[in-house]
Amino acid sequence: MNRILEVKDLHASVDGVAILKGVDLIINPGEIHAIMGPNGSGKSTLSNVLMGHPSYKVESGDILFKGESILDWTTDERARKGMFLSFQYPTALPGITIPNFFRTVLKSIRGEDIPMREFKKELKDGMKELEMPEEFLKRYVNDGFSGGEKKRTEILQMSLIKPALAILDETDSGLDIDALRIVSQGITNAKSPDRSILLITHYQRMLNYVVPDFIHVFAKGRIIKTGDKDLALELEKSGYDGILEKAGLNV
Repeated sequence: MNRILEVKDLHASVDGVAILKGVDLIINPGEIHAIMGPNGSGKSTLSNVLMGHPSYKVESGDILFKGESILDWTTDERARKGMFLSFQYPTALPGITIPNFFRTVLKSIRGEDIPMREFKKELKDGMKELEMPEEFLKRYVNDGFSGGEKKRTEILQMSLIKPALAILDETDSGLDIDALRIVSQGITNAKSPDRSILLITHYQRMLNYVVPDFIHVFAKGRIIKTGDKDLALELEKSGYDGILEKAGLNV
């Protein structure tokens, strides 16, 4: 089986401070992986390093995407090759409407213009799935959006792009119960036999809707425990302290 992502003993730093301290992770096609961990454990750093954020320095180790090392790839190269990152705090783009932004993104990834009729159908189908009113088409990207609107827009973008690997950084942050349900359904619908998802979250609540194949507990810059969906229930009951203590890291 060709792996979508393989992270090998990854060490990374920011401003000279070591954050990732030996991350190992394998994601196969069609799998959903969830990473859970306390604040400051390095979860968001991992997502930024995977996408090649220039502020983060890989000290050692490797990242393989579809079997090829991507350490020398720029962020836009990673995106064009099939990697997608949904931000915890999406940026507003005043003056750029949602249709214009998405059509430009799709042209960059697909390498050609999409016929307008085809594009509008894809866009409206995606919006219907996420229960987004057509008035959104007149709005600027994330400009004045609520937290839930921003996250729906990110998931809409993912559904149009259809990346091989979607990295979702705390997509549940700031969502009320209805928005959580809708966004989670959009994430689940994005899964396919050739597309995989890496979901980074603090809480078990999103995993009530998005059922992962694997859950990884992240602490002190690395994965310290891996399990199935029942691991999230264990965390909900006992918190991270028990797992950290068993791993000798609760100091």
